[in-house]
Amino acid sequence: MKKETKRAIRDAFAKLSFRSQAQNPVMLMVYLSACLTTVLLALALAGISDAPWGYIAAICVVLWATVLFGNFAESLAEGRGKAQADALRSAKRDVEACLIDNAALADAATMEDPSAFLADRGRAVGSATLKRGQVYFVRAGEQVPADGEVIMGAASVDESAITGESAPVVRESGGDRSSITGGTTVLSDWLVARVAAEAGQSFLDKMIAMVESAARKKTPNEQALELLLIALTLVFLAVSLSLYLFGAFTAAQHGAGNPLGITSLVALFVCLAPTTIGALLSAIGIAGMSRLNAANVLATSGRAVEAAGDVDVLLLDKTGTITLGNRQAAAFLPVGGVSERELADAAQLASLADETPEGRSVVVLAKERFGIRERELAQSGFAVVPFTAQTRMSGVDFEGHEIRKGAADAVRAYVEARGGVFGAEVAAVAEEVSRSGGTPLVVARDARVLGVIHLKDIIKSGIRDNFADLRAMGIKTVMVTGDNPLTAAAIAAEAGLDDFIAEATPEAKLAAIRRYQAEGHLVAMTGDGTNDAPALAQADVAVAMNSGTQAAKEAGNMVDLDSSPTKLIEIVRIGKQLLMTRGSLTTFSIANDLAKYFAVIPALLVPLYPGLEVLNIMHLATPASAMLAAIIYNALIIVALIPLALRGVKYREASPHRLLARNLAVYGLGGVIVPFAAIKALDALMVLVGVA
Repeated sequence: MKKETKRAIRDAFAKLSFRSQAQNPVMLMVYLSACLTTVLLALALAGISDAPWGYIAAICVVLWATVLFGNFAESLAEGRGKAQADALRSAKRDVEACLIDNAALADAATMEDPSAFLADRGRAVGSATLKRGQVYFVRAGEQVPADGEVIMGAASVDESAITGESAPVVRESGGDRSSITGGTTVLSDWLVARVAAEAGQSFLDKMIAMVESAARKKTPNEQALELLLIALTLVFLAVSLSLYLFGAFTAAQHGAGNPLGITSLVALFVCLAPTTIGALLSAIGIAGMSRLNAANVLATSGRAVEAAGDVDVLLLDKTGTITLGNRQAAAFLPVGGVSERELADAAQLASLADETPEGRSVVVLAKERFGIRERELAQSGFAVVPFTAQTRMSGVDFEGHEIRKGAADAVRAYVEARGGVFGAEVAAVAEEVSRSGGTPLVVARDARVLGVIHLKDIIKSGIRDNFADLRAMGIKTVMVTGDNPLTAAAIAAEAGLDDFIAEATPEAKLAAIRRYQAEGHLVAMTGDGTNDAPALAQADVAVAMNSGTQAAKEAGNMVDLDSSPTKLIEIVRIGKQLLMTRGSLTTFSIANDLAKYFAVIPALLVPLYPGLEVLNIMHLATPASAMLAAIIYNALIIVALIPLALRGVKYREASPHRLLARNLAVYGLGGVIVPFAAIKALDALMVLVGVA
């Protein structure tokens, strides 16, 4: 037996308290019914009963089993989170922190070796005593004492205790990689960080609370469904009481005993009440959160997970999400009678010292197209001209010749300054590359333009199919990019996106989200920078990157520990699977209850009204065997559905109408057929063994 299962069995018995059961109104009624039958069994053993003691004992045992099965489902779902929480707690421990005062921090900025100075001036304190706003120093080999915002230094950090990813990440002051998490370990160099959270409110603390479901609150959808289940429970309670009174009245008229005794009445009520979904409802919600945690995403609320399932607009960053993130050379476009090989040769020479992915792709393309082998710069006395933000060009000087590669306007200025001509042909080629969504790099030698290198944003493999699936689900995809409108339009068309926001600013993102929300849409987006915080705070589902700033993580309602921009698509699928699972099992449960009503009640009332035998289509042996079969089935179906509740209903990309039709066909019709078949089989088994 797995450790998880043993723990769940133990916890199932631990939840047999009134306080635990009161959290689920439907299962509370089953709990009270089990308590009542226990009292009835004690009275039967004392000689006071309206039914054989063996029958009462059987009903009592099955009702307690039903309660335990419901507890087991919830405990099994919680167990996965508890195991993850235990692993996280092992990473969270009180360590010694090096506290830095403001004076030492100011002096360190002027020092040649700040790390040695800070280590000497720091004051050792326990990490648990750190307050928000205080500053600490941490160096290689030490554990980060608290969540913080890096304000000085840069270091590689091991975050495997939190993310599960063994590869170290760089954390540095400034930019969007300044956030550092307590419990991680610095592998190299040093950092100075300002504490971003009070003790007990760290990212790790929140993560532990969420994964073990301690902080999980019922979502609006869960609350609404719970109200429906309570209403149905009250309806079936009234039905059961009415049947009892009706049976008593009719029996008195005939001078016979009421076939619906108190024990049968209690069993009938439990059979008709929506116990199946009532027992599994909490497990479905917890399992949905667990699937999200398994995807390395921390949700700060269950509401966000459900909202992800209802999202119909996705705002996606271009770089790293839709494209690979690195532009690659796709073509050499010569001008002015220059051959393509001559252009490729010059472009390769200008790129030999360019270690950027774009520069390396030029070298690779020249080799693939023309077999131009990579040359050593040192062997020919080449002088490298590095790229700078001011010149926006790079290249080489050799034997009195100059080769330059760079932005079109920069190369134009370079060529014209040396008496060359930047012709209309090259301007037209560069413009055409831009219109197609690429980036033009112009190559010149000795003030003569040779042609243009077409740098292309490479669309990720399969991303177009992904967006097609989302469109089939009724989700609109919108690309957010800083590119010009022409480039953005070309990439959006190639990737199969519905819309785009070009030259995006924080204000533009925020305005777009508000516009979509005003139209009635639910909007999801990702972000990692402080400038993304306003838009993240506005979005219905806001996924912040763990590598991002503290402001972004505080603004979002989810944090992606892997810092993968494409994770948003997976989050939407998990959210939809959660809603589908809850809807499917609710459909099954209600259909199941109605089927049991028509399967059992005719058999119960046959002694009073023999004419009802025609409605006893399954020909159940006796009222007692029918009731026992129904109550046993009612308990076993909970166990049978636990794997589905934990795993979730298989997600399919389809329109809401098709999903609804399938849900009704599989779980609605299945909920009607299964009880009839199972109750008949159990009744026949009891007849076979001589119980009925």
